[in-house]
Amino acid sequence: MKASRLAATGALAGAAVLALSAPAFAHVTVQPEGTAAKGGYAVIDFKVPNERDDASTTSLEVTFPTDHPLASALPQPMAGWKIQVTKSKLAKPVEMHGEKINEAVSKITWTAEGKGVEPGYFQKFPVSVGALPEDTGELVFKALQTYSDNEVVRWIEVPQDGQKEPENPAPVLTLSAASGDGHHGTATAEDASDKTTTAAADSSGDTDDGTDTTARVLGVVGIAVGALGVAYGVLAGRRRTDA
Repeated sequence: MKASRLAATGALAGAAVLALSAPAFAHVTVQPEGTAAKGGYAVIDFKVPNERDDASTTSLEVTFPTDHPLASALPQPMAGWKIQVTKSKLAKPVEMHGEKINEAVSKITWTAEGKGVEPGYFQKFPVSVGALPEDTGELVFKALQTYSDNEVVRWIEVPQDGQKEPENPAPVLTLSAASGDGHHGTATAEDASDKTTTAAADSSGDTDDGTDTTARVLGVVGIAVGALGVAYGVLAGRRRTDA
């Protein structure tokens, strides 16, 4: 009876490890390189993990927000990928830096010309964007991830405050406040573009991201092992008392 109780405790701890470690690498996400300040320019990375054991990711299609259009969106050239930038007319022109903008980037599609993102790897897709809006704290980029077996995963569900994270959340870019010096973080489009040009295309993994994820997973495993140790100690103490 006591042994089965210990086994059940171990199973629950193992399930906790899997549940807490999986979200660290499961979703398509977007993060800035440095900061993404309101009113400024930034380089953002769409991070795409391969979640399949028997298929490669061969296409990524990212839809850009129309409620807060971005006049400039320059993807970094990537070996082994064809990139298509789609622009659309705006229903209502917007004014940026004293100029009226009648069209903006509405979609960017990356299509693999080779094997794509193979099982066990992830890929970053960098884009220089701006000027970032000043009247919102986040931008939502809905994405479609296509695999070599023609499966399409739709990362289009918008997370809502106070609610559980959806199964297929859309990538959300959080914007920071403009700096007090009036430069809005990254000062110019040229600075962001230079950063994109000089950044190396990461086709097989990222050391910092990998280390961070590993640390989180090991931390959770440590907690689980500690819980098992406590449970074992309690049961052993009861066994001695019963004896």
